[in-house]
Amino acid sequence: MRIFGLSLIARKRIIPKENAGKRQRIILILFVLSFLFFALVKLLPVKKGEILFKEMLSASRTMEESIAVLRECYKEKELILDKTSDLNQTGLIGLESSSITTSLGSLEAKRTTTNPNFAALLVFLLNKTGIRKGDTVAVGASGSFPALIIAVLSAAKAMDLKPLVICSLGASQWGANNPDFFWLDIQNCLLKAGIFDTRPIGFSLGGEKDTGEDMSSEGRSFLKEETRESGILFIQEPDLERNVKARIRLYEEYAGKDRIKTFINIGGGWSNIGEDSKILELKPGLVRVRQFPQVGKRGVLYEMASRKIPVVHLLFIKGLVLRYGLEWDPVPLPQAGKGKIYQFAREKQPAFLILSAFYFLFVILALIFRNRLE
Repeated sequence: MRIFGLSLIARKRIIPKENAGKRQRIILILFVLSFLFFALVKLLPVKKGEILFKEMLSASRTMEESIAVLRECYKEKELILDKTSDLNQTGLIGLESSSITTSLGSLEAKRTTTNPNFAALLVFLLNKTGIRKGDTVAVGASGSFPALIIAVLSAAKAMDLKPLVICSLGASQWGANNPDFFWLDIQNCLLKAGIFDTRPIGFSLGGEKDTGEDMSSEGRSFLKEETRESGILFIQEPDLERNVKARIRLYEEYAGKDRIKTFINIGGGWSNIGEDSKILELKPGLVRVRQFPQVGKRGVLYEMASRKIPVVHLLFIKGLVLRYGLEWDPVPLPQAGKGKIYQFAREKQPAFLILSAFYFLFVILALIFRNRLE
């Protein structure tokens, strides 16, 4: 009984009134800190997240509208959408083989990129580079991924950016390789509809050595004639170093006094990725380039990265969708605003992490102080 009584006395220690008052003040301080933390989170990080979400949604809806317009353009040309290859009837899936086909390509990968939420992904990636309204972005695009070009243009429109696009007109299998509806047709259809007002600053044939050596002579002649009629500068330079310099000069000329804030690579164009196998080590998305090939083997991507310009690398589509939560080869196409990619916009910003660190530090210190009073 005595032992039991001692135990009760030990449990019911009498806390001096002075210490009890201090404990109450600590609890009050923690309450105030919690309230301030909640208010700051509501006012700062969430606001940024909402702006990002709205831009992502706007870009996706623009891409969604683009696909609807392209379907109509396809019909106006009296072309028939292939239901066996273009499962979602987008008008952005080309042919298995044609006179302007440059190389092999994955049908599933091309269909995957027609998801309108790829435009949302581009907004998210560009936002991570720190880009702001009115900034200039350089785009090196391959006709192999017309849907990704539209995704980039949609993102640029939503973010009010100035895109400078150099595009190759040859394309791999299932890309914009239909001579009756290749990239120039797609571009003109969207310009006429008023969805975009941006024209490329340069064209090339693409393919091997950027001279279309891997397509038919008929295909090369066709694309050269179409480029000539467009009035847009045509680049034809089989030396990689000179080709890259010509493209950089063109970007800088059109950028004027503005600095190029980001470079976006679409596809595996020779001029953009170069000839060094190190390119295969780069993950898709926003990339950090740590190792550079020698100048004679590096493409525009490496040249831009060497100038400390952020690079968004859109190749290896399977890895891209796995990394950012998009669907692989979806049927039907997801609606704009639906998908895991939008969860990224609602994730807490760096400011939230800083506030959290300070908050938990204060809580820990307060608890340590309180325990010393007992």
